Amino acid sequence: MAKVLAALRNHWKKSTFGACLLGWGGHWLYGKHCDNLVRRAACQEAQAFGNQLIPATMPLKKATVFLNPAACKGKAGNLFEKNAAPILHLSGLDVTVVKTDYEGQAKKLLELMESTDLIIIAGGDGTVQEFHANANLLSLCVQAAFSKIPIGFIPLGKTCTLSHTLYPESTSQVQHITNATLAILKGETIPLDVLQIKGEKEQPVFAVSGLRWGSYRDAGVKVSKYWYLGPLKTKAAHFFSTFKEWPQKHQAALMYVGPTERPPEEPEEKPSRPPLYVRLYRRLRSYWSSPKEFPQEVAPEDWEELKLSTIELSIATQNRQLDLTRTEDFMDICIEAESVSKGQFVHRGSQKMRDPHMCPEGSQHIQASRCILQLPEGTEGSFGIDNEEYEAMPVEVKLLPRKLRFFCDPRMREQMMQAPVQ
Repeated sequence: MAKVLAALRNHWKKSTFGACLLGWGGHWLYGKHCDNLVRRAACQEAQAFGNQLIPATMPLKKATVFLNPAACKGKAGNLFEKNAAPILHLSGLDVTVVKTDYEGQAKKLLELMESTDLIIIAGGDGTVQEFHANANLLSLCVQAAFSKIPIGFIPLGKTCTLSHTLYPESTSQVQHITNATLAILKGETIPLDVLQIKGEKEQPVFAVSGLRWGSYRDAGVKVSKYWYLGPLKTKAAHFFSTFKEWPQKHQAALMYVGPTERPPEEPEEKPSRPPLYVRLYRRLRSYWSSPKEFPQEVAPEDWEELKLSTIELSIATQNRQLDLTRTEDFMDICIEAESVSKGQFVHRGSQKMRDPHMCPEGSQHIQASRCILQLPEGTEGSFGIDNEEYEAMPVEVKLLPRKLRFFCDPRMREQMMQAPVQ
């Protein structure tokens, strides 16, 4: 024992390094053990769904998984196979995995969606930008024929705006993925809004989060170029962005229409159709008893116009802070003041990397159901639409309220059903 202590004292540098390495290795192994326990518990819960008896004439539910294996720096495929795929197969679903990693898939994907009962998006960072890749799957889902198909979202990245709305926070990535997959099996859904963004000549693009245009977005795109600065890369990207013409102004004209009243939600199950004689009786009674009413003229939309000069403009849905009890449908338009110091720009830029559509104090906040953004001729730069880059151009943005239904954790749905305290 004395020799061991003497050796440790004489080689204290090596001993310290070995102790640190041993401690890190033990922590890593413990984390792997905890992840395996989470996977086992999730699989046992999924197996309970798979063991449920169904009538012999009822076909298995078909689930189509859209997976981009190139997401998360190539780790998405492995994360899905280890954490989500076993749960889906044990649940008794007929699972079809489609890898969206090549062009020209629209026809094949359309055929799959016609025969599927639910859609599952296994994506990386962001929300559903995987839908914009290659075949624009989100535009297919927005179509009337597919808008009733529930959509499940399995977050395979570290930061996902949509996953924070659908699922509670988790202690580890494995637990976050398994909780999201189990939420799909539990069947609770919530309606999410969609933005339809259309240029003058382009096909419409659909977004679940929103649109950003301005200096913070432009600086955020360049963060990855400063990877060698480690945790300082975000501040560095925004700091070097201030070397341009300052203050950075983005000028445009905005026309918008205010919020619209939310109609009552239609029941999921329609009542059975009455017999023919009942329908004939009702039609004859309504024809002879009630006077003919002339159709009322539709009131013209009340457009408001605004000239703006801002450091950044964002148009976002209410999906980040969803309230199922609200009586109006609208999107949030945030016009940030251009009078920002360079220090505030760097600090606020770091905050916007975590919450891209945050609207800081001092900004002009507008609620609208539809808007038209007119840009001056020769305007350069790009839009960020659900973290995908598009050329900046005049666009019309229209809110499609409660257009898609996403699976969510029952606890999150319960919170959204509670009216906010006044």
